[in-house]
Amino acid sequence: MLKSMKLVSALVLVAGLASACTNTGTPIDQFGQKTQLGAVLGATGGGLLAAATGGGSTGIAAGVLLGGLTGGALGNSLDNEDRRLMKRTSQRALETSRTGVSTPWHNPDSGRSGHITPTRTIERADGSFCREYQQTITIDGKEERGFGKACRQPDGSWRTA
Repeated sequence: MLKSMKLVSALVLVAGLASACTNTGTPIDQFGQKTQLGAVLGATGGGLLAAATGGGSTGIAAGVLLGGLTGGALGNSLDNEDRRLMKRTSQRALETSRTGVSTPWHNPDSGRSGHITPTRTIERADGSFCREYQQTITIDGKEERGFGKACRQPDGSWRTA
């Protein structure tokens, strides 16, 4: 299992570095290119899911690739209002929601929806906070999940870590 988790970590790191090529230090309220965000979230979720279900190295790699492709297509489907609602909800959830409590968003014009659920709060040595979270997006009845971590900035905003 440890070997699987190391592989997932390496693949997630590669996905993160690839996304950093166009947008480093992206605040959670300025996701950048929606396809790229979806691909990174999908790759992360796919790799973690494969590892959690006991997938070997090949299964985990396939989960990362399939998740990245699915997530990229999903991210490309979000319009500006979807992203605005998602970012506003993400900021509010990370700032005020208790761990395990989901905060939903819904765009009545597109029918798209989602929610963000903080899953863990971490206090860093400097007294600032980071939160791990799960994000779900539903488009045309199809639900996709992503996982991430964001840290609170001095101005009160949350930035993906």
